[in-house]
Amino acid sequence: MKWLVLLGLVALSQCIVILPLKKMKTLRETLREKNLLNNFLEEQAYRLSKNDSKITIHPLRNYLDTAYVGNITIGTPPQEFRVVFDTGSANLWVPCITCTSPACYTHKTFNPQNSSSFREVGSPITIFYGSGIIQGFLGSDTVRIGNLVSPEQSFGLSLEEYGFDSLPFDGILGLAFPAMGIEDTIPIFDNLWSHGAFSEPVFAFYLNTNKPEGSVVMFGGVDHRYYKGELNWIPVSQTSHWQISMNNISMNGTVTACSCGCEALLDTGTSMIYGPTKLVTNIHKLMNARLENSEYVVSCDAVKTLPPVIFNINGIDYPLRPQAYIIKIQNSCRSVFQGGTENSSLNTWILGDIFLRQYFSVFDRKNRRIGLAPAV
Repeated sequence: MKWLVLLGLVALSQCIVILPLKKMKTLRETLREKNLLNNFLEEQAYRLSKNDSKITIHPLRNYLDTAYVGNITIGTPPQEFRVVFDTGSANLWVPCITCTSPACYTHKTFNPQNSSSFREVGSPITIFYGSGIIQGFLGSDTVRIGNLVSPEQSFGLSLEEYGFDSLPFDGILGLAFPAMGIEDTIPIFDNLWSHGAFSEPVFAFYLNTNKPEGSVVMFGGVDHRYYKGELNWIPVSQTSHWQISMNNISMNGTVTACSCGCEALLDTGTSMIYGPTKLVTNIHKLMNARLENSEYVVSCDAVKTLPPVIFNINGIDYPLRPQAYIIKIQNSCRSVFQGGTENSSLNTWILGDIFLRQYFSVFDRKNRRIGLAPAV
């Protein structure tokens, strides 16, 4: 499931705030043939990180390693909301004050009558998530993310919510490509970009573990203090999700899943790691995990001896240590690997916060690529 508990602009255009005819070869193909591709990408990454302009860094709060939530405001005067900055969706929405669902009674709601800048667009909307659904209508108002200001930003107002009870956020701010968004609306990141908010159309995440404070999302550039070594750049293979191609998944030198290559979504709105059930079961067998109440558990002592699970992406290994893929809840140690993606795709994995806590991630809209490096 998706949730496990699953922006005209007021800014300086030069500031960075922390996406007969003859067929020609692409630049990537030409560089690869001349063995220059890695050097080219490293130089591009260096330029991206070396910008001396100001990066806007927005704090996120870690709720028990299950969700990373940041504050935004909507309206005039501003009304504050806690939202998930979600790379797995493209829409912004918050509950409306007239919402009748139980989830809305435990979250902050937006009151259109209290905002002088609100405009009702009126179109009804329905948005589906992995474990929930919202129904409501479209509105438009001023939205603020820190010092970023997006007037006349379209957003959803929920009138009914299912699957969002007791979650530590009021709404969702989507950062996927526009193709994932509601028709005839501009996602907030694209709205900010089109008004010159960013010198570089990128955003990045640093997600820590076991600490409420310290996690951040940054806009317009990257801060090298949050990662070690160099960023490794991976082309986006499908431009609606932040989707990449993965070579294989292995343990102890043996390929256990994705043996012929597969696809993976990098999703900050999902806390666990999801894959096809049969392949996830193979991984659990190598862990000697047993099924208890629909979850796979291992002896807590096994964390000391289990091997890392290694994701090979674009020829580079990204190991996940057992201390990361086994989580202790009370006196039980459980695997973070979950099945079920075969319901929507036979060959797709979802790498959620468990993976992204280990690797600082940069989402480059202009060049359609994702950068990964070990997080500090």
